[in-house]
Order: sequence, then structure tokens, then C-alpha cells
Amino acid sequence: MHDIRLIRENPAAFDAALSRRGLPPMSAEVLAIDEARRSKILAAETAQAAQNAASKDVGAAKAVGNNVEFERLRALVADKRAEIARLNDEAGVEDARLRDLLLTIPNLPHADVPDGADEGGNVEIIRWGNPRNFDFDPKEHFEIMAMDGLLDFATAAKLSGSRFVILQGAAIRLHRALSQFMLDTHITDHALTETWTPVLVKEDAMFGTNQLPKFAEDSYQTTNGWWLIPTSEVTLTNMVAGEILDENQLPIRRCAHTQCFRSEAGSAGKDTSGMLRQHQFEKVEMVSITTPDQSLAEHERMTRCAENILKKLELPYRVVVLCTGDMGFGATKTHDLEVWLPGQNTYREISSVSVCGDFQARRMNARFRPTGGGKPEYVHTLNGSGLAVGRTLIAVLENGQQADGSVTLPAVLHPYMGGATRINADGTLG
Repeated sequence: MHDIRLIRENPAAFDAALSRRGLPPMSAEVLAIDEARRSKILAAETAQAAQNAASKDVGAAKAVGNNVEFERLRALVADKRAEIARLNDEAGVEDARLRDLLLTIPNLPHADVPDGADEGGNVEIIRWGNPRNFDFDPKEHFEIMAMDGLLDFATAAKLSGSRFVILQGAAIRLHRALSQFMLDTHITDHALTETWTPVLVKEDAMFGTNQLPKFAEDSYQTTNGWWLIPTSEVTLTNMVAGEILDENQLPIRRCAHTQCFRSEAGSAGKDTSGMLRQHQFEKVEMVSITTPDQSLAEHERMTRCAENILKKLELPYRVVVLCTGDMGFGATKTHDLEVWLPGQNTYREISSVSVCGDFQARRMNARFRPTGGGKPEYVHTLNGSGLAVGRTLIAVLENGQQADGSVTLPAVLHPYMGGATRINADGTLG
């Protein structure tokens, strides 16, 4: 949500920032509704003052027996009461129009975000690790012999339709090991607080983290009004909704491992093979709540946390700064971590780490009380995958695959796999 005062004070700057996202000017429309709302409020206040004055005069007219004046003033009070009610209703309509419009306008890009129309404008800032040289043609994860029967898309389709998978045996054990390893690393190395949250939330929570109203078709809603979370960003961030925190409570740093659900309504025809884009998947999510002056430094810190997972897994990756045309709706700046997938011979997103400024906090009314005094200010919110578990499974399988169809596992996972160092070509652990 945008601060209407900033739009009033500098509409040209607001429109210029939107133009960087490829959007037309919107300040005139916003301010026209805002002016209509404010004029109704002012008129209601003026009518209220007239009603108050007339109410006092009613008593005086009655006291001196001036019945004509008494009746005139009493009628005036009634008229003003009706006028105030009408004006307040009209102001409420304009207020709802303004809120509905502001809810559809994306966050403004930070000054140092590169301009660009699409992913071609993203800027690589870090590259770590060297893609392995294979002496055979590397396969995609679902083609690796060791996964035959362990990644079961056909049975999942029978149960649920496309873009679901059943994991069995060594595959699900590796999947579980990855999530446990990620949590342990974030808790021990990165000092994040592990949190367990619901996967069903009220509509307000989805509005708070800007999934609604714009992305309603990308999420699932139950018949009784709950929404299935697309990521635990929704729950972890909304834990501070409506709160006024003390500054000394910040930063708050949490992580959670949850099931996630996305309809993928806008991705028809994309990544239809394998596990890359599923309706149901698991993520370990990171969320930070900070003061405004901490948020950019926290963004760098969260990026390093996600990178550390990939480094420990010995997976080559790169970090890119998303350009204005590729950045998410609620972000003011985003780093994407892209892992090397030899089966596709390219880097693919495995984590997106975003700083949202006070954009979500205004929707949630989440504030903090400065230590030095003064009125409460809005917190800044950040979120990032640490990591997407299924995509990490893909990366481990493809980077560790061998010519005989087996998969060598990263050393850091051996303790989580009962000491196994590989998945044999027949799908057993070895």
C-alpha cells in the first residue's frame, strides 16, 4: 500500500517510479479520488459544526418561548444530521475506491534497481562454483535412472491431475533430508527462529502480503473462505499485523518449513515436465521484520543466508538483481538466486529474496515505537526462500548424477541420509 501523503506531495516522482515498471501515470486518478474523499469529509465537518451551533440555539429559543425559531432550528438540526450521514456515506465510498485503487498499484522500485522490460534486463552480481564437466549427456531429474519409480507423476495425475508428484523411497528421504538440513543451518548458523504456522489463512492475511487482490487466481480458496498459502511469507509476515512493536524487538528473523499451494494460473505451457513447477510443494521460507534504516542491510544478509545453503550443498549458482520489469508486485528490490541445472544446461531460480519497504506494513498496519520517542513508524518487511525444497532436490539430483544412472550426494547431507553417500542406479541408498 502506498502512502497517500507522499503521492500528494510529489505526484511527478510517483508517476516517474511507476514508469520505470512500464506503467502509465496514475497519480492524477489517485489524487482525484483523494480530493473527492477529502471534500466530502470537510463538508461533513462543516455540517457537523452547523448542527452543533443550531443544537445550542434550539435550547435558547425554547427557553424564551420563541416557538417559531425553535421549530426552525429543530428542523435545521434534523436536516444537518441527515446531511452529515449522507456525506459520511459518500466519503466512505470514495475511501473504499481509493483503497481499492491503491491495492492494485505495485511497490515502487528502489533507486538502485536496474531498469529493464523483462528478465533480459536483470543484472548478475555474483557467480559461485563451476558447473561440472560431464563425460556424458546429463539428464533432467526425472530422466535419471535412479529416480525410476521414485518420482511418480502418473499416479499423482490419477489422484490429483497434472503438476503433482508422488515421491517414494530414496527420493522422499532426500527431500526430507534437504528440508531438515536447511532448517538446521538457518537456526544454527543464521540465528533464525524456527516457526510452525498454519497453511490456511483468512483473507486479511493474503491482502497483507499483497497476494490479494491482484493474484487471487494464482491461489486456492476453500469453500468456507480460507486461503491456502502460496508461501509461509504470508503467515510469518502477518504475525506482526496490527501490532506496535518496540524498536528493541527488531529485527525479527524467522524461518518456517511448510507445504505451499499455487494454481500457476499464469504459467500455462511453462515447465510442464518434472517437478520444477508444481501446484503443491515445500519451501523453507525466511522472513525479517526490521526498522527502515536496517532493511537494505538485512536484504544482503538474507541473500547470504540463502547462498550459504547452496554453498554447503556444493551447487553452482549465480545471484541476479531483478530489473524493474521483472520484479514482483510487492518488492522494492529483489535478488534472485539461480542454481545450475545441467539437465537443462542453464541457471534456474531457486530463491527470490525481496525487500518490500513499508509496502506490506501499511496493508497490515504493522508499526514500531522508536526507542528515542516519537510516534510509531511502519516496519519494513523482507522475505526469501531458503530454499525451495523441490527445486533443491532437482539440483542435487542433476548435479550429482553419474554415467551409470546413480546419484552422488553432497557430503553435508550424508548424516541426514543415515550415512548414505549415493543413490544407486536401482534407487537404493548406498
